[in-house]
Amino acid sequence: MKKEAWELDIEDHEDYRDHIATVDGSGKRIWLYPKKPQGRFYNARTWASAAFLIVFLALPFIKVNGEQILLFNLLERKFVLFGLLFTPQDFHLFVLAMLTFIVFIILFTVVYGRLFCGWVCPQTVFMEMFFRKIEYWIEGDAGEQRKLDQGPWTKEKIRKKALKHAIFYGISVIASNFFLAYVIGMDQVLKIISDPLSEHLVGFMVMLLFSGAFYFVFARLREQVCTTICPYGRLQSVLLVKDSIVVGYDHVRGEPRGKRKKGSPTTLATAAPQGDCIDCGLCVRVCPTGIDIRNGTQLECTNCTACIDACDDIMDKVGSPRGLIRYDSMTGIESGKRKLFTPRVYAYTAVLLALLSLDVFLISNRGIVESIILRSPGQLYQEKDETHLTNLYTYVLINKTPKDLPVELKVVTKGSAIQMVGQAPGAIPSSGKIEGAFFIEMPTDLLLGRKTPIVIEVLSEGKKIDEVKTNFMGPTR
Repeated sequence: MKKEAWELDIEDHEDYRDHIATVDGSGKRIWLYPKKPQGRFYNARTWASAAFLIVFLALPFIKVNGEQILLFNLLERKFVLFGLLFTPQDFHLFVLAMLTFIVFIILFTVVYGRLFCGWVCPQTVFMEMFFRKIEYWIEGDAGEQRKLDQGPWTKEKIRKKALKHAIFYGISVIASNFFLAYVIGMDQVLKIISDPLSEHLVGFMVMLLFSGAFYFVFARLREQVCTTICPYGRLQSVLLVKDSIVVGYDHVRGEPRGKRKKGSPTTLATAAPQGDCIDCGLCVRVCPTGIDIRNGTQLECTNCTACIDACDDIMDKVGSPRGLIRYDSMTGIESGKRKLFTPRVYAYTAVLLALLSLDVFLISNRGIVESIILRSPGQLYQEKDETHLTNLYTYVLINKTPKDLPVELKVVTKGSAIQMVGQAPGAIPSSGKIEGAFFIEMPTDLLLGRKTPIVIEVLSEGKKIDEVKTNFMGPTR
C-alpha cells in the first residue's frame, strides 16, 4: 500500500530516539522550563496529590498493637506491614512478597503503562505538585523563569532565588524527616528532634544529609530521575505492548500537521488533506521531560497528562473534538478499537492472584514466635544412669509481637523430660529474643536407635504457640 508523504517523513525523522531532550550534542544538561499546565487532568492530579500527601504524613503516626503501621527498618532488620512484625526469619515471606510485587508491576504496566508515574509516584507528586507550583508562584511561568535565569543578578533576582530555595530546603527537611520515619520510626525521629543535639549527633547528621539529598533531587536533578535513573522507566521498553494504555498522540487524526483557524475545514477540494494538529507546539512546551509526544511513545514520558490538557484547550479554541492526545493504546489509535484484556493480561492476572493467595495464606498462618531449637554442636549423649540418657540443646525464641510474651518449653514425646540449664525462659521482650540451653532426658528402652524423633512445644500461658521437631541422639543398636 502506498504511503502518504507525511508518513514517509515521520519514518525518516526518528533520530529523537537516539538522544534525550535534556542533553545536548556535547553531553551538557539542557535546563527545562515547562509551561504551567492547566485543565481537568491537572486539577484531578492536584486532588490525587493532596490525598497522597495526607496519607504520607499520617501513616507514621498510626500505630497497630503498639507498632507503627508501616516500618522498613533496614538497620535493625525490622519490618512492620499493617501492624504485622516481620523478622529476618520471615525472609521467605519477604521474597514471596517481592515476587508478587514484580508480577504486579509487569501486569499493571502491560495494561496501564506508566499510570503510576503520572499520578502517585512520590517523585512526580513532589516535583510537579509542590516544588514546581512554588516555582511558578515565586518566579512566574516558563518565559519569566527563563528570563530571570538569563538576566543579571539584581536585588529582585536574589530575593526570588533566595526565597524559592529557602522554601525548597524547608520542604525537603520536613519531607525527608517523614521519609526517615518510615525507616527508623516516627518515635525515634521525634526523639532526635526534641533531645539535645549532643545526644543524637550522628542521627542529626544523617537527617541533614538526607534533607540535602532530597533538596538536590527536586531543586537540581529533577526530571533526570525519571529519564535516566528510575529503573521502572527503563523497564517500559520490554513491558509495554501495543495494547498498553498510554498517553498517546492520534497520528491518524492529527497528521499531516498545519496551521488552521477556528471554523476552517480540515480538508479543501483544492488543497492537500490536513490533520487536526495545528502544530502549535504547546504539548512540547508543557512537558516536564521535554519530549514531543507526537513522535510516539517514548521512555521519557511519565504519562503526566500535561500534554492532554494543553491539546484539549487548543482543540476547543479551533473548534475540533478533544482527544487528539489522550489515554489510549497504539492498537486503539490505529484501528479505532481498544482491546484491553489480552491473553497475556489474563495469564499475568492468574499468576498474580495465585501469589497473592499464597501470601495471604502464609501470613495468616504465621506464628507469633519463631523457635530455633538445636542439639548443642560437638556434644554426644550423656549417661545419667544405667537406664537414662541425656542430650544438651540450645534454644533461641524470637517474639514477633509488640508486647512481652511469657513462654515455657515442654517436651511431649513419651517418657522424655526437660531440665533447664539456669533460669527458665520466662518472658520474651516485645520484638526481642531470648537464648538458653536445656537437657532432655529419655529412658534407654524407648530409644529407636542412633536418632529418636522428639517433639518440643512452646507454650504461652498454657496455650501452644509453636512446635519444634528434632532428634535425640543415642547409641547405635
